[in-house]
Amino acid sequence: MGKTMRVTVPALAFAAALLAAGAGAEAACVKKAGTGTGSTVDSAKFQAWEAVLQATDWGSWAGFMSTGMKIGTAPGYKVSNVLTRCGKGGMLGQQCTMQATLCK
Repeated sequence: MGKTMRVTVPALAFAAALLAAGAGAEAACVKKAGTGTGSTVDSAKFQAWEAVLQATDWGSWAGFMSTGMKIGTAPGYKVSNVLTRCGKGGMLGQQCTMQATLCK
């Protein structure tokens, strides 16, 4: 019985570690930022959000472009902590920087 316990306990600990690692991978989050320019604040925000998505996942960007194209959304991700800063600048007159946390 003692030998069985010496083999079983480490095996169970190893299995628990694998499960914990797998759970962490599913909830992987990234924080990304992007900058965009446009002739209006809205167009600069749109360009900045596109940059965030392209830096995160081209597939999500493609989904975004083929659906509602709502700033702050990312198909396949839960989006939080969206921060935006806009002002005069850039080649077209307005420049925005956006930052967000995206979780799978």
